[in-house]
Amino acid sequence: MPELPEVETVKNELLPYISGRCVTGITLFWEGIVRQPSVKEFRSRIIGQKITDIARRGKYLIISLSSSDLLIIHLKMTGSLLVSQDSSEPPKYTRAIIHLDKDTNIFLRDPRKFGIMRLVKDKDSIVGKLGPEPLEADFTPQLLSHRLAKRTAPIKALLCDQVFIAGIGSMYADEALFAARVHPLRAGKSLSQGEVERLHSTIRQILWSAISNKGASVNTYFRPDGTLGTAHFEFKVAHGRGKFCPNCGTSIERIVVRNRGSYFCPKCQPP
Repeated sequence: MPELPEVETVKNELLPYISGRCVTGITLFWEGIVRQPSVKEFRSRIIGQKITDIARRGKYLIISLSSSDLLIIHLKMTGSLLVSQDSSEPPKYTRAIIHLDKDTNIFLRDPRKFGIMRLVKDKDSIVGKLGPEPLEADFTPQLLSHRLAKRTAPIKALLCDQVFIAGIGSMYADEALFAARVHPLRAGKSLSQGEVERLHSTIRQILWSAISNKGASVNTYFRPDGTLGTAHFEFKVAHGRGKFCPNCGTSIERIVVRNRGSYFCPKCQPP
């Protein structure tokens, strides 16, 4: 699933192609990708508008239009946004094409049809309930400690809860917990102040590193130019069942935490 580093990469790499461009048309191969408003209204409101900016909130892309409408895209589990500046055929599993002037097309590719596009006036109607951004200055060890203080849920589940903290998914939660030496089933409130500070630091380090490596292409994620990210080459435990801990050589284990497969080292991350 595209998580914060992947969506941040898409945002950064789309910007030069779409900023200032006009939407000249929309092709929908699967109308279910448009959740709000109706398909007819979606077309009428977006065609002819100029793209003025693109931002990210959590795992959402927020594209600002000259009409003051916001096109909010959630790539969900298998979505990618691919750029074409010629008349090439759309790749397999393309569900929608956003046609821009100067022969630029944005293909929304989504094999499992989980991706969503919404056109709204108020972004908070979609992203307003998201938790703090882990890379922003106001996400401090003190804030993390405060949010964990009374939480009995497993720390892995909390890190993946978008209301608790925005943008982190299963694989980066696994990596951050491993680096912080915290077992994924530990109750949030059980972490000591030292562990909280260590986890806060590893969350930010893991995410910044993944962004610098353009995201992780472990399954269906592609960068806008169609190339792969390389962040997964630095994974220590995520998706690592059958591999060995790089620190101690113990076999990486997999357990299920709140319906998410979770990878950890039982020696480096004792319960």
